[in-house]
Amino acid sequence: MGQFSAIIAKLFINLVLIPLPMKPLRQPNTRPVLTYQPRVEPSPPSHAFRVDGFKDVWLLSNRYVAFVLVGNAFRQSPPFTLPESAQRWAIQVRHENEIY
Repeated sequence: MGQFSAIIAKLFINLVLIPLPMKPLRQPNTRPVLTYQPRVEPSPPSHAFRVDGFKDVWLLSNRYVAFVLVGNAFRQSPPFTLPESAQRWAIQVRHENEIY
């Protein structure tokens, strides 16, 4: 039993002292995070069609886009696949800017 523990101790010491090859560290991700900046338009485009049943939603290039008048210009939402999503975005912008 004494020899066995001595062999284990030598192996353990050898394992600790021998540096193991390591994977190279990855490059840190230093790219800036892109966030959506709403577009500011003088008015909704003439080729957009207003969606019935929604206050701020327009159909533009087969996508639903909301336009909210903030100050003296319209703020345009990102394109949505559902008109309810675009209206929800418009309601959130109205609430943030205290427009009723």
